[in-house]
Amino acid sequence: MPQIEEAQPKYLQIAHYIRDQILRGDLRPGDEVPSERQLAADWKVSRPTAARSLEALSHQGLVEKRQGSGTYVRSLEVNRRARELYGRARQTGKIYTPGEYAVITSAGWLEAPDYVAEALGLVKDRRAVHRRRVTNNQDGPITLSTSWFAVDVGQRAPKLTDPERIQEGTLMYVERMTGRQGSYAEDRMCARAATGEEAADLRLEPGSAVLIVHHVVFDLQDRPLEFAEATYPPHRWAFEQGYPLT
Repeated sequence: MPQIEEAQPKYLQIAHYIRDQILRGDLRPGDEVPSERQLAADWKVSRPTAARSLEALSHQGLVEKRQGSGTYVRSLEVNRRARELYGRARQTGKIYTPGEYAVITSAGWLEAPDYVAEALGLVKDRRAVHRRRVTNNQDGPITLSTSWFAVDVGQRAPKLTDPERIQEGTLMYVERMTGRQGSYAEDRMCARAATGEEAADLRLEPGSAVLIVHHVVFDLQDRPLEFAEATYPPHRWAFEQGYPLT
């Protein structure tokens, strides 16, 4: 059994262990994950604790329960660009590839919109730190994105309110300043017409179709660490995925 930080609840230790197997490819889409009974025996926990670990994996979109059959790994459709950005930052200390650059158009404290407050779990204090940026390359704007952080994160990571670029990448900086590590992310996507502000920033005709990605990063305790809304123009690939045909 792996050595895992004891501060985590047992059900999260189990869920994170299985999650890592899935992300490494040890468990592939369609594979059955251990049952509640098996997890309870292997980890020496109660059946309700084992069930809760599978519920956590289901909430993360990693597994699905099939009635009367078992729990299986889902086919993963992820925002590849987000994964590439975080992976590149951790490996090289740089978040953008050669030729790409970001312009921070706004940074500071704002009252969070309802959908941001819900994603970050803000209840009474709706203030949040935002960072709005347009990423470009030689062909023009690639994406418009706004990151949001709760009050406690904003207070411990003061550079978030500074419109200057954070060289190591926003998430890496937040992790370093808060001691909280990003563990997994959830993405939701939809298409809609661009707002006037989005169209201007992305150099689009008013009302052009855009792809919207809502991206939430959770820490090791399953607490939301960052909420980001990214807007992609119609002629750019936001993500891509390869998969076997057999």
